[in-house]
Amino acid sequence: AVLRRHAVKPPERSADELTYGSLRIDESGHRVYVADAPVELTATEFKLLLSLARRPGRVQTRGFLLQQVWDLPPDLNTRTVDTHVKRLREKLGEASGHLQTVRGVGYRFAADVKG
Repeated sequence: AVLRRHAVKPPERSADELTYGSLRIDESGHRVYVADAPVELTATEFKLLLSLARRPGRVQTRGFLLQQVWDLPPDLNTRTVDTHVKRLREKLGEASGHLQTVRGVGYRFAADVKG
């Protein structure tokens, strides 16, 4: 009985989890997985990914993302969003195709990525 109680259990999937292909975002656990391998993200990168993933298929402007993620004014002329998206793509590896650039506007999260 003691061994059963302390046995390693498979991870449970919570209700507040977003899954897109090999990408899995656990909102309450503040974790991200690509092909079931954990991906280490900063708090800001996680917030950016979550902001994009919650609205798949919709273009989000840099100004909107500055407000949502950094709580900065939308008219601020900065490369902050672009730099963070670049780092996020590097960390996501095979799942980076979900983050799409819409030239001159912002970014879109693609739920279905063909690869």
